[in-house]
Amino acid sequence: MGSRNLTPKSEGSRLDGRLSGGLAGLDHKLYYSISEVAEMTGLKAYVLRFWEKEFPFLNPKKNRAGNRSYQQKDINLINQIKHLLYDEGYTIEGAKARLKTFRYEDEEAKLVAEKMRLKNLLMEVRRELSELLGLLSDSKSSKVS
Repeated sequence: MGSRNLTPKSEGSRLDGRLSGGLAGLDHKLYYSISEVAEMTGLKAYVLRFWEKEFPFLNPKKNRAGNRSYQQKDINLINQIKHLLYDEGYTIEGAKARLKTFRYEDEEAKLVAEKMRLKNLLMEVRRELSELLGLLSDSKSSKVS
């Protein structure tokens, strides 16, 4: 085992954003420089810059000086890309397609969850309206008597 892998392996081949990477000595900061990210992920800085061109959703912020400022979400995405390319053997185009699928599935899951939340809300409103209707009909019948 000649080389050190600085990123943790995911459980199975799950790529759900839990691949945070990182070295034990680095703090959890809001922003990381390209050299820090390169060290955390075991990649060269030029690879990170190349991936920015190839993967449009990998778009770290730049400061006034034009230096890249990576957030944790960017590092998670880099680790996903690295896993797909290096561990799973995807091509760049294949990795792009796979990441789009992950993003689509994630969006679809959010939509289903929102649909269920709205359905439950409507059921609650219907129940409360039925109770109000019952109260109104009880008050009408008591006034008539």
